[in-house]
Amino acid sequence: MSRRGWILFGAMCVVWGIPYLLIKVAVREIGPAELVFLRTAMGAVLLLPIALARRELRASLRPWLPLLVYTVVEIGLPWLLLSDAERHVDSSFTGLVIAGVPLVAAVLARLTNRDERLTAGRVGGLLIGFAGVAVLLGFHAGAGGLTAMLELGGVVVCYAIGPLIIERWLSDVPRYGVAAASLVVGALMFAPVAVPGLPDLARHVTLRPALAALALAVICTALAFVLFFALIAEVGGVRATVITFVNPAVAVLLGALVLGEDVTPLTGVAFALILAGSVLSTRRRAPAPEPAPAEPVAAG
Repeated sequence: MSRRGWILFGAMCVVWGIPYLLIKVAVREIGPAELVFLRTAMGAVLLLPIALARRELRASLRPWLPLLVYTVVEIGLPWLLLSDAERHVDSSFTGLVIAGVPLVAAVLARLTNRDERLTAGRVGGLLIGFAGVAVLLGFHAGAGGLTAMLELGGVVVCYAIGPLIIERWLSDVPRYGVAAASLVVGALMFAPVAVPGLPDLARHVTLRPALAALALAVICTALAFVLFFALIAEVGGVRATVITFVNPAVAVLLGALVLGEDVTPLTGVAFALILAGSVLSTRRRAPAPEPAPAEPVAAG
């Protein structure tokens, strides 16, 4: 990987590792629906000019039904559940649970694609990864309550379904167009609930939650999409997804350093199991080498 690729990779690991910390700070004074609206609306304002300048917005609106479903599954529902769950659980715990997304994605890929085979190694990876999730959930069973655990489970499933929708129905749609359009749709979905309470929110919210919401929109949404698309262009889509394995470690580290959240050796064991399981369950066998092409015939 090139130096530029490593820089983009490192930036993405941080940019998509800090949302859990920022959400934890923001929801202290901002409701989940209001937070999702602010994040999507401000993100859309920043990404729309890019999509319009690249003339990608119109093409992204043609498959409007898959775009709507993608918006609900990848943005609207998981961001709402995540924001509500983090009112009751630590940000570091949330980041570790989200590390299970590749495990669920591997199972869904097998269920929706007959060509996606589960080898012995991948099955073993799934078992190891889910064992890590079980250890993590068992250790935190009494923290946050059942509702928060179910909400985080819903986030994991949603995040695993989103890429499948992109692959199946939106693979030919320009990336910036999809990102900008989905944020606009997401903002419109939450506007009826969030907008009436914004004046009162503006009068009472303090600086730290306000800055956290702003950072979520600017850094973790608009800038994150720009960096991620640049990373895909630099190293390819498969390598770009490796950030999924690093983001949770960033979330745990920030939760411990900034918020003083408790990180135990058992937490480290659970993360190691989830990480190992995710890597093994998503590993693909190298394709068989193609036969060497025939020597060209010289024109006579």
